[in-house]
Amino acid sequence: MTEDKRSPLHAWHEANGAETIWEDGYPWTIHEGRDPLEEYEAVRTGTGIWDLFSTCKYEVTGPDAALSIQRRFTNTVDGTQPGQVRYGAFVNADGSMVDDGNVYRFAEDRFWVMINTAALQDWFGETASDLDARVEHRTDDLAMIAVQGPTSQVTLQPLVDRDLGELRYFRFWPEEVTVAGVPATVTRTGFSGEHGYEVIMAPDDAQAVWDALLAAGAVPFGLTAIDLARTEVGLIIIAVDYDPGERSPWDLSMDPFIKTDTGCVGATALRERGEDPPKRFKTLQIEGDAAPDYGAAVTQDGRDVGVVTSPASSPRAGTIGLAVLDTDFAADGEKVEVAVGDGTAPATVAPLSILDPQKRRPRD
Repeated sequence: MTEDKRSPLHAWHEANGAETIWEDGYPWTIHEGRDPLEEYEAVRTGTGIWDLFSTCKYEVTGPDAALSIQRRFTNTVDGTQPGQVRYGAFVNADGSMVDDGNVYRFAEDRFWVMINTAALQDWFGETASDLDARVEHRTDDLAMIAVQGPTSQVTLQPLVDRDLGELRYFRFWPEEVTVAGVPATVTRTGFSGEHGYEVIMAPDDAQAVWDALLAAGAVPFGLTAIDLARTEVGLIIIAVDYDPGERSPWDLSMDPFIKTDTGCVGATALRERGEDPPKRFKTLQIEGDAAPDYGAAVTQDGRDVGVVTSPASSPRAGTIGLAVLDTDFAADGEKVEVAVGDGTAPATVAPLSILDPQKRRPRD
């Protein structure tokens, strides 16, 4: 039986009426004792904060650290600079996705890998037995707080002893800075589709940072709020939009993050599949107020052409759903039907990030 690992903020969540679920022994807050739509609005219009202790964190060190990561990673590691972050998929030799997440380069011989699955050290090691590199699972050693929303910089800046304006999107400071009086790493990343940051610190220091952000006016949010926000901007979640080992990153339209000329063990399989990807990942704009169920069939003239992976009722975009579609039916403007209740609802294929097709909001 997996031992539950409590977030250093668990007592605060519990005292404030949060609802929590446990995945692989780690906690995820569903909501923070308030209406999830209120939490969502904080992310879209102000500053929201999210306890990300359960994000699975690995440290990879040694002379061959970059190559050991590259053998599982679809994006390029070579050529990244200290302070640079790369997003991509982590794959098997057949190109199937096992996870997705970020790689953070501190130095030539030191990286962080942040993904969704705990205890993957041996899986990384399977393709790196000839390399001089060490992979350590450090989830329990590092607390993490997301600070997300259009006012996140204004909220966080007074707590940080360095100018946040220096950080470009998908960059971080390799050197620790001081946040709310404690040492921390600050990254210009997030999962909301908004301008945002993530602050990583020792677990014993997490409450001080959380309390300072609350005092600055930030609103805590949980999974329900972020699930709506990320669906509006086409961001994927493991075990929802894909199951490990069952989809190619091409099926999730991860094209910008797939490089087939690297040392990745799946590079050949990815290159072959990428010549004519059979599936595409899109948003569906669905008519009516009723959202489909997870896994709802997408059809055209009675023919199955896809499946809904992430349905949502968006205050800004209406009834929508992320969907894996057959490529021939995945063009913007294509008309399809989606199973809703006992019938179907008309739907139109739309850009993956329906709220922000150019993905400018997180870069602003």
